[in-house]
Amino acid sequence: MGGVTSAASSPVPASAEPSVLGLAPVIPVVVLDDAADAVPLARALVAGGLPAIEVTLRTPAAPAAIRAIAEEVPEAVVGAGTVLTPEHVDAAGAAGARFLVSPGWSPRLLRAMRVCGLPFLPGVSTASEVVTLLDEGVTELKFFPAEAAGGTAYLKSLAAPLPQARFCPTGGIGLASAPAYLALPNVACVGGTWMLPADALAAKDWDRVRRLAEEAAALGS
Repeated sequence: MGGVTSAASSPVPASAEPSVLGLAPVIPVVVLDDAADAVPLARALVAGGLPAIEVTLRTPAAPAAIRAIAEEVPEAVVGAGTVLTPEHVDAAGAAGARFLVSPGWSPRLLRAMRVCGLPFLPGVSTASEVVTLLDEGVTELKFFPAEAAGGTAYLKSLAAPLPQARFCPTGGIGLASAPAYLALPNVACVGGTWMLPADALAAKDWDRVRRLAEEAAALGS
């Protein structure tokens, strides 16, 4: 990938880290209110075949949750989601995140993600955004909110004119709809929460989470 250039900046080299898109067909999108749940939840997801785990920065517990997973579940590849600012980038990196995901992007945020050196998925929902990021050398993108922004039909329409773009669609996707996304040539994986039902998390039913993760991981076979 190329660098981000502006009148006030010089190009920034791309991350040398490997892509996160090929780790599993599904990336669980995790929102945690209690960091104490992070390790057993991550172990359940990994045991079910979903090693890439996105912990969203939507709660105060998120940095501690990322740190706990990074330190205690080495077989997991933990990332930070809902990255909105350069400060979020710094906090995620300090906590041990191994990749970054944002629902959208700005030049300032994009530059911070490039500088940090971690793999990242900036969010897009229009063809113009995709073209702009491709022009910056960014080819791996989050398509969000997937269902609301046009779903599989929209992504299919982007495949021919923009074949170099690869997507992780997230937003409104469930077990029933995920296969249609994964069948598209420009979709590498999907993000979702269906393997993390609220009642299972509240009950700390990690065995149920593992079984649902196994079901999601099987989508890639």
